Amino acid sequence: MAQPRTGTDDLRSLIRSLGKLPDDMRKELRPVLRKAGQEALTQARANASWSTRIPKATKLSVSFAKRRPGIALTVNAARAPHARALENLGAPGFFRHPLFGNRRRWVRQKTRPFLWPAARAQLSQVDSDIAAAVDVAARKHGFK
Repeated sequence: MAQPRTGTDDLRSLIRSLGKLPDDMRKELRPVLRKAGQEALTQARANASWSTRIPKATKLSVSFAKRRPGIALTVNAARAPHARALENLGAPGFFRHPLFGNRRRWVRQKTRPFLWPAARAQLSQVDSDIAAAVDVAARKHGFK
């Protein structure tokens, strides 16, 4: 059974057919893609509200690169180095770390996924928004 096409697939095929997106098309698409991911970013920050550093370190980026076009939610590892361990790729579980840097005493801590649940909840809406934006931009620039 074939997977249905996603908005990112549409964006990827547009980039593949054009090589590099023209600057005016990028200017049109970037704010629409950013708006599409804003809800997921807000939810991820709310999910991490228990932390003082993670919400400020979480950002949304838009890419038109051939390999990974679309939007991405990322956490700056320099500003919140503990975020990756706490996220655990969205899976529940535990991780171990030295207690206050003392490598002779280790503790087990429960993970607190915040990014993957936010992204998963918004995935279908973001995907349809990306598909609609790509469709509008492609039609405006002469594609059928």
